[in-house]
Amino acid sequence: MTNMPPADPRIEAVAARLKEAAQKRAEAYAPAPPTDWLPIWKRPRKPKSIKAKKEELAKQRKRLKAAGVRRFYGAQARRPRPRQNRIGSAAARRDARALSRMRHSNAWLW
Repeated sequence: MTNMPPADPRIEAVAARLKEAAQKRAEAYAPAPPTDWLPIWKRPRKPKSIKAKKEELAKQRKRLKAAGVRRFYGAQARRPRPRQNRIGSAAARRDARALSRMRHSNAWLW
């Protein structure tokens, strides 16, 4: 038979309070019962009316057409253009060519 110390009412009261606090914490952290709210990706889909569908498709067509136009004119801007006045810019081209050669060479400008 083990030797049990006499029950101390103060220790028993503290133990009871600790158990009660632990129970309250466990209830607070327990998962809440499911509500009727659902995230948007889990909600059942509402069928769209034909009019709403057509409006959405018209918006999409307009958006895609505008993107195509932007892409076309963006490519046009990057396309190299023929030199219109070749005679007037010959000296400038010569200078540019010389500078480019200097830039791409390993010569040091003193």
